Amino acid sequence: MIRLLFLPMAFAWCAFTALVAEAQAPVYLTQWGSYGSGNGQFKAPLGVAVDMSGNVYVTDQFNYRVQKFTSDGAYLTQWGISGYPTGVAVDASGNVYVAEDVYHRVQKFTGGGVYLTQWGTNGSGNGQFQTPYGVAVDGAGDVYVADCFNHRIQKFTSGGIYLTQWGSFGSGNGQFDRSLGVAVDAGGDIYATDLNNHRVQRFTSSGGYLTQWGTNGTGNGQFQSPYGVAVVANGNVYVADFNNHRIEVFTSGGAYVSQWGTFGTGNGQFTNPTAVAVDAGGNVYVADALNNRIQKFGPLPTATASASWGRLKSLYR
Repeated sequence: MIRLLFLPMAFAWCAFTALVAEAQAPVYLTQWGSYGSGNGQFKAPLGVAVDMSGNVYVTDQFNYRVQKFTSDGAYLTQWGISGYPTGVAVDASGNVYVAEDVYHRVQKFTGGGVYLTQWGTNGSGNGQFQTPYGVAVDGAGDVYVADCFNHRIQKFTSGGIYLTQWGSFGSGNGQFDRSLGVAVDAGGDIYATDLNNHRVQRFTSSGGYLTQWGTNGTGNGQFQSPYGVAVVANGNVYVADFNNHRIEVFTSGGAYVSQWGTFGTGNGQFTNPTAVAVDAGGNVYVADALNNRIQKFGPLPTATASASWGRLKSLYR
């Protein structure tokens, strides 16, 4: 089961204005959490989601619960007493969907934690799961689940009625070696992290393969175990790069935009981030799993600035 145990530059001589692209990191804002079982403490926070009001939901795996906070980390409530919650998502009505690996199911709650329904059993048939991990909800209320050890994505109605699925074990287009994170953009396309193939794949809402990006490594646009994924209003895709201890950002087509994070315990550092969520204002929340905390960052800055050739010469003399 997926559980946590634990400047060189070259300039062309020309008369027109040159553009200098510079990837930037968002500003660190705040954090909350420490190791423990009290209110606001965590034992391996795995999933994070934000509702329309800016409330933040965190799956606290080894405390067997979901915790709810304000956007600044003030504790609001919690629920859960057993099982290992993994991914979490919130729909437009404020309902909360939680994937749970030990019981191989998805549970649906109100935003206050009142139980509504559930679906799923252990297996490989339609509507069954072998370690469901990521969960996402589209604008119509349909629910997508990354069914990790079945190497597929399954799609359901908001009440849990099975609709379709795609994926099988492998490294080809549309295949997975452990499907882990899943997200939906405003147009309904699906983004799924493919853990051991070190990539993100993009699909239509019915599973039609569109594109992919990523290879194994530490460079820009590479991954070492991509976990959670989120898509923002402008189409940018945020990926929690677990073993590279960073967040990477891409366009919807997979072009590298930016990254931030290094290994450590300081502000803006991570120890195995597992999930990322972005609120309506562009603020970014990261589940920093082995630091047992949530970190919050401001919106990603604009990545390009322009300067004349004369200005560039004055800067680099």
